[in-house]
Amino acid sequence: MQKKYILFLIPFILYIGLLSVMPQMEPDEARYSLIPSAMNQSGNYVTPHIKNVIYLEKPPLVYWATAMSFKVFGENDFSARLFVALCAWGCILLAYFMGGHFRDEKTGLYAAMLLTVSTFPFILGRINILDTPLTFFVSLSAWLGYLALQKQKKYLFYLFYFACALGFLTKGIIGVVFPFGILVVWLVWVGKWRQIWNLFSPIGIIIFLIVVCPWLILAQKENSDFLWFFFVREHFLRFTTKMHGKTEPFYFYLPILIGGLTPWLFYLIKAWKNKYIKESLFREDENKLLIVWFLVIFVFYQISSSKLAPYVAPLFIPLALFAACIFKKYEEEMPAEQSKSRKIIYRAAIISQSLIIFIALLLPPILNKYSDAEKGLVVMVSDKWWLYITMPLISLVLMTFLPDLIQRKFKKGWFLTIYFICAILLGGILFPLNDFLSPYRSAKVTKDAIALHVPADRDLYQYKVNFYGIDFYNKIRTPIVEDFGELSDGMVKMPPVERKRYFLLADEFFKLCEEKKNVYCITQHNKKLKQITQRFPQTEILWDNKAFYLLHIKN
Repeated sequence: MQKKYILFLIPFILYIGLLSVMPQMEPDEARYSLIPSAMNQSGNYVTPHIKNVIYLEKPPLVYWATAMSFKVFGENDFSARLFVALCAWGCILLAYFMGGHFRDEKTGLYAAMLLTVSTFPFILGRINILDTPLTFFVSLSAWLGYLALQKQKKYLFYLFYFACALGFLTKGIIGVVFPFGILVVWLVWVGKWRQIWNLFSPIGIIIFLIVVCPWLILAQKENSDFLWFFFVREHFLRFTTKMHGKTEPFYFYLPILIGGLTPWLFYLIKAWKNKYIKESLFREDENKLLIVWFLVIFVFYQISSSKLAPYVAPLFIPLALFAACIFKKYEEEMPAEQSKSRKIIYRAAIISQSLIIFIALLLPPILNKYSDAEKGLVVMVSDKWWLYITMPLISLVLMTFLPDLIQRKFKKGWFLTIYFICAILLGGILFPLNDFLSPYRSAKVTKDAIALHVPADRDLYQYKVNFYGIDFYNKIRTPIVEDFGELSDGMVKMPPVERKRYFLLADEFFKLCEEKKNVYCITQHNKKLKQITQRFPQTEILWDNKAFYLLHIKN
């Protein structure tokens, strides 16, 4: 029964059952839905397109999986996220099998439980981006490679290469670099460097090439600059230059890791015993594998010029496994007393965590009263906010005393209580999060207004914004005014007539408005609204929610 809840029921509810609670956020989720939607419409599954622009930044495996999901379940928020959620579930199962292999089934269960209710994997496991699938395939590859080296079974080496190929087709070379890097560094550290050559399997390499080469060959055939763009620009230059983002501080990933392990992290204060580091962790070689797993990925991204929060997702599996050992050892011994200072720190940490989240949940309706679109401060929550936060607030209160109460009364159940409360908190917090973010971070809020006010035979222009979700949810193609961004590289390959129609500079758009005298447009934020209304005073606001503005431009 315990396995059913840990490996099936709770992950099913959190990662599958609640997938549709929130609409897809801009720009990433909507982008990765619009691409597979275009694949199904065009029948071209080789060259990804977005808004009819070639988009070769990422390999197509997740696009293919999402396109298949769309065919089965229709194009909606659930089907868009389903493959990512299944990969998150796969990571949970992988933690279970790793813990069970290293020590025992209970350790595996504890690791799976911790990963299930860790905030960062939970959030990332329900967002339609590539990092959770990459995490699953990288982790699966590293695990299969480890088993292959331990058991020297040929089929495990073949599966290792197959998983590496899937990782490559998910996000490129990194899907191969990480598994090999982890295993090579580990072999050197444990003094088994002679086994490095065992990793190289001729048949395994053939399997890898059979899986990845068809797409590479076809993509190059359809796009003459593909190999340079994909391998040099999107791998080498992305790693060594600031082309995709600003410089982040050296401690960028530290708060992500700490925050990502909440809400259970601070319970470790009570469970932690210095002797557990020697007694309760895995065997030396296994500990070294998990340490290398963490350090190879962490150091790689730490020295990379491109730092984004989702990159460190693979680090949470080894962290969950180490923490599982500590929690399991504590529950087995269940010491009666702790030092007074430890009790104070533990209690203060748990209460502080609950208090911070408690205050964060109470703030939005207060800030809502002071929203001022003129000043760019827009906070919108519905009248149901207080209903939405009821369950999270109850969970936060229970976190401060219920696990310890269960422990004192029944001498067991402390960790299981933590697990269920954390699961209820994470699941419950989705509803207020949806209420808070959706009005200005998702284009789905505009769907009905666009369908009602914009004639089907008229273009809807996006003025200095580019919301992929408008095209996805309304099944239309919207021309863009000046917010080309990541589409700039692909735009130059379009026919000039098509490019001129769907990608305009502001002056070209204003000239078009003067000529047509009847243009539909959507934009966001008061500053952009003023740019249009000052130029065309007769502009009619057909619909708005203080963040989005649907306009009928007249002159």
